[in-house]
Amino acid sequence: MPTEERQHTLRKPASLEGRGLFSGAPVNITFCPAPAGHGIVFRRVDLDGADVPALIQNVVKRPRRTALKAGHASVETCEHCMSALAGLRIDNVLIEIDGPEVPIFDGSSSPFLEALSEAGVDELDAPRPRLKVTQPITVRMGDALIAAVPSDEPETQLMYELDYSAVNRCIGRQVRHFDFSNGDYAHEIAPSRTFSLRQEAEAARQAGLFRHLTPDEVLVIDDDGPMGNNELRFDDEPVRHKMLDLIGDLYLLGAPIQGRIIAHKSGHPLNHMMVRRLIEQHAGHNRQADARNRTHFDIRQINRILPHRYPMLLVDRVIEVQGDQRAVGIKNVSMNEPYFQGHYPGTPIMPGVLVVEAMAQLSGVLIGQKLEHTGKLAVLLSLDRVKLRRPVAPGDQLVLEAESVRVRSRIAHMRCRAYVAEELAAEAEVKFMLVDDDQE
Repeated sequence: MPTEERQHTLRKPASLEGRGLFSGAPVNITFCPAPAGHGIVFRRVDLDGADVPALIQNVVKRPRRTALKAGHASVETCEHCMSALAGLRIDNVLIEIDGPEVPIFDGSSSPFLEALSEAGVDELDAPRPRLKVTQPITVRMGDALIAAVPSDEPETQLMYELDYSAVNRCIGRQVRHFDFSNGDYAHEIAPSRTFSLRQEAEAARQAGLFRHLTPDEVLVIDDDGPMGNNELRFDDEPVRHKMLDLIGDLYLLGAPIQGRIIAHKSGHPLNHMMVRRLIEQHAGHNRQADARNRTHFDIRQINRILPHRYPMLLVDRVIEVQGDQRAVGIKNVSMNEPYFQGHYPGTPIMPGVLVVEAMAQLSGVLIGQKLEHTGKLAVLLSLDRVKLRRPVAPGDQLVLEAESVRVRSRIAHMRCRAYVAEELAAEAEVKFMLVDDDQE
């Protein structure tokens, strides 16, 4: 039986100095050991120690690179550093940096990998979490796409197809596979360098970028091959570097992936989109697990709380209640619902107003948890920020969430969401007037 994988950190600090790719400014960076559960965190020592966790929620839009921002502190061009940490399975590290951009070095992750390997990697007494792909996901931008599919293999498997055949005959079309279970990241992926086409490099210089660099220092490729005194390290170095970037961007999940990732012409924005979708799927999987494993109010108890009855009772079960702050409920959408007889009967769709009503009814259950509200009816007062994100059809299971924003003696303000599997189906902010249940 395989042993559970443990988290890792550095044995001792590792320091490097270099220049930023975009800024050209000198920068010092030190990787320090960190305890289990710490994660990967950048610390801007030039900004009074402001911390920037390397997580997808801190990603900000930048052209041709991955950048992070938390508060007033930002860290630019972190993908090669993140890729090296993923390649060494380092989960916890504090990265002290005295400037806004991670040094580029030769455009690969090898300088990071070599310094981190020399410092040594230590195992920690804590299990290493892993995000498992449970259902296929595909994200697209134009003709570029990334797909994530489930796999029984414990490690991430990658396939990347790069197609420059229409713009550069030297690069053309390249395909590369890499499997973390038996691949050699240090030799197969880490040495590959960031690259640009000649026309891209010339346009960037005209815009005032990269004037501190020459084709001897960075990989610039025209139709005949690398420019300057430069040579390809691999015949397919460009696609290997695209995989290097993808590995670094995926590590912004905060955990390794169990699944197969297939990419075609993807760049940083699409990589980030996939990370967000994987997190959404993971959250949806947890919600479904809660729905299967928890029961708080069955339909009989709901009938004692809500005044609604068939066909207007739209909550089947309440599976979680956290005081008077949050509730989670279930509505199983059946083809036998009476509204399907007249609402797009050829292609049945649950009316959006009834999805909102289901969320409102769950809010009524939550409001009723306070003793002072016993014997009161929650009457709909207003709806704000209503958004219907996807259709709800027969056979779907709506997972409803209601959170208390503010509840007073006569007014209640709730924030609601409805999900189908991991996808957000609807959301709204709902206000109620609380009236005595015998008041006409």
